[in-house]
Amino acid sequence: MKKIIIINGPNLNLLGKRETDIYGSKSFQDFYTGLKDKYDSIDLNYFQSNIEGELIDKIQEVGFSYDGIILNAAAYTHTSVGIGDAIKAIQTPVIEVHISNTYSREEFRHQSYISANAKGVILGFGLQSYELALNSFIS
Repeated sequence: MKKIIIINGPNLNLLGKRETDIYGSKSFQDFYTGLKDKYDSIDLNYFQSNIEGELIDKIQEVGFSYDGIILNAAAYTHTSVGIGDAIKAIQTPVIEVHISNTYSREEFRHQSYISANAKGVILGFGLQSYELALNSFIS
């Protein structure tokens, strides 16, 4: 059974409540529950933190034993050399995801410290971005 983890960064714990015009009205927990039910043959795990160091710790913890990491580092995508370096240091492949199309937003969101070391990048498909990433690991 494949082990995949979704790691979400800052403010994604507020999905369904914050900026619903950009991020939608569904909570991540509701989405995740549906995803686990749909892909019950996958050992799917979830971690969220608003703290950069906790995200790095989790990446390092699972980065040599999991089959895949689906990472939405949120705002840290555009600022964290440390998260980028953590991805470079591990063996587990990482798919960078974003709910919104970051290229249609503010200029600073066009920079990613993750993309160069990720297996791939999926953005702009809402919460479906996570499912697309998951499918890339299982197909």
